[in-house]
Amino acid sequence: MQIWVGLGNPGAQYALNRHNIGFMAIDAIEAVAGFPPPRTRFQGWATEGRVGAEKLLLLKPATFMNESGRSVGEALRFYKLDIGALTVFHDELDLAPFKVKVKTGGGTAGHNGLRSIEAHVGDGFRRVRLGIGHPGHRDRVTPYVLGNFAKAEMDPLADMLGAVAAEAEWLAQGDDARFMNAVALRLQG
Repeated sequence: MQIWVGLGNPGAQYALNRHNIGFMAIDAIEAVAGFPPPRTRFQGWATEGRVGAEKLLLLKPATFMNESGRSVGEALRFYKLDIGALTVFHDELDLAPFKVKVKTGGGTAGHNGLRSIEAHVGDGFRRVRLGIGHPGHRDRVTPYVLGNFAKAEMDPLADMLGAVAAEAEWLAQGDDARFMNAVALRLQG
């Protein structure tokens, strides 16, 4: 069993925020893999299913970004899983828009959702970093991440989310390099 968490903020007013790209990735995986509709669990929305042969819990914490660790910790404890079973999908300022990179462990780079998860469960979890680009100056970061994707970004966003969902089986199998390569190849076309 693995737990895949998408980070975001609950509520319609946040739905298209750059900060909610983690929620969007979980929604895309859920749709493509045919998971049942999520239900309220673990202070969030969760659904169980399979990607390939791997059993997954897809989770979107409803605790708001800054308290994501409460929801994630509850799910890990419920299933008696260690941090190696956890994958977190999140927005990444330090990656070009719609680039996808996977890494295990590392710092939080000021990301409050990652900081909260580290505080609750530790830092050795796998991260799927979904590039949103940087606004250029740190004073503009908060309005940028809490701003909606631009109309011109909708097609590349949909393409990236579709590629992540289509290639999720490699991630489920633990082949991070093949997942990143397959996603990049899909986005070249």
